[in-house]
Amino acid sequence: MIGEMKVFAGSSHPELAQQIANHLGMPLGKLKITRFSNENIKIKIEENVREADVFVIQTSSSPVSDNLVEMLILIDALKFASAARITAVLPYFPYARSDKKDEARISITARLMADLLQTAGADRVLTMALHAPQILGFFRIPADQLLATPVLVRHFKNSNLSNSVVVATDAGAGKVAGHFAKGLGLPLAIIDKRRFDDTEQASSWAVIGDVKDKDAIIFDDEIATGGSIKEAARILREFGVRTVRVGATHGVLSGTAIERLNSAALSELVLCDTIPIPEAKASKLQSLKILSTAHMFGEAILRIHGGRSISQMMEFLPT
Repeated sequence: MIGEMKVFAGSSHPELAQQIANHLGMPLGKLKITRFSNENIKIKIEENVREADVFVIQTSSSPVSDNLVEMLILIDALKFASAARITAVLPYFPYARSDKKDEARISITARLMADLLQTAGADRVLTMALHAPQILGFFRIPADQLLATPVLVRHFKNSNLSNSVVVATDAGAGKVAGHFAKGLGLPLAIIDKRRFDDTEQASSWAVIGDVKDKDAIIFDDEIATGGSIKEAARILREFGVRTVRVGATHGVLSGTAIERLNSAALSELVLCDTIPIPEAKASKLQSLKILSTAHMFGEAILRIHGGRSISQMMEFLPT
């Protein structure tokens, strides 16, 4: 029998975890994380979780491997403390871009992440905006994916959209970007983008749709090095757009992303808080706005605990 709900958090994103707990109106569970001089990690659960319905919040952020191992150990500790059910809450899923075997002798690492979570003892997974939806098929346990679309739509609706167009960075992002465009009541354009290797550098050739003299809103699931956004902004200006704004779910911001994004001369850069962005980085980004996803994760946790639909939640969230 599933007992009371408890929420625990690893050390990857304490701010988001606390905001989720505040939304739920409950404190975070008590635990002690010890890091030894040999880089080993020890986690002790400092309250009773027997027969509890436990949610573990841990996002994939730097240091990625340390945070991943920390979550696996935390789940294992909860399992052996007799938690009735454990839901792994990963706002940004680790290795989500390694979702297919596109060359010989490589790992489909996203599938491995799914296997590790299950082996550690997770009974369910809750995440947001996977890089590829087929990752859900890697799990043999229930897995739910939230989209940040309602959060981003709500933000952009508060601005003048009379001359705007939503732009997908490539054909693969077209479906989700189309959902975003529909929420805003705007037309959709798609950039024809090709990527030839794993250098994270992209090249673009054409724009499908009318963008001339428009205010573009580029929509993407994540921003890693910023190369795709910089290239998209350049191509859009060549096709005659007036201004370029960007809305994305995950701000990975690796490598030279800050410099690339600033050189793209964006009117606005809107990211969600699924990954913590240090103040040292945030202060260097021009026109940055960070939106909270805490209420979405909080509502999803309540629905999972109560046995209610997650997909219906997306319909009921105000935009």
